[in-house]
Amino acid sequence: MKVFIVPPNSLILFDLVERYGHEPLSLMGAIHERIVNPEVESPPMNVTPEDVKKGLKYAGIEVPSGIRGRLAVWGPLIDQADAAVIMDDAPFEFGCVGCHRTDEMVRYYIKKRKIPSIVVRYPTNEEEAKLMVAKIKEFLEGLK
Repeated sequence: MKVFIVPPNSLILFDLVERYGHEPLSLMGAIHERIVNPEVESPPMNVTPEDVKKGLKYAGIEVPSGIRGRLAVWGPLIDQADAAVIMDDAPFEFGCVGCHRTDEMVRYYIKKRKIPSIVVRYPTNEEEAKLMVAKIKEFLEGLK
């Protein structure tokens, strides 16, 4: 199954989803598809006008361009997703440093799609980390 991860560039969640036999839908994968020559190309240089128009499907024209830009990439990933793993209360340096409004929109679209999802809290110690991994493992193993 295809599993969208929040934050969408979390290597920890990417690894867990992949480890339990699913395809992680991540920001790294979406950007990688757009980059042919990493030394020269990088966002926003490789974002096309069509990409920008895609963002309008997920957020109106009055929404700040940063949110629309993120949703132009993340929205199609959410559309493909069969499930989602969401990390809650993560520090700002964990995953992407996007704005809170983008995070709210992403959660809204996941909920709107009614796909199976799990929300786990960012662990603050080793015991919480073990519990978080166990919860994610149980969720991923339960996906069919």
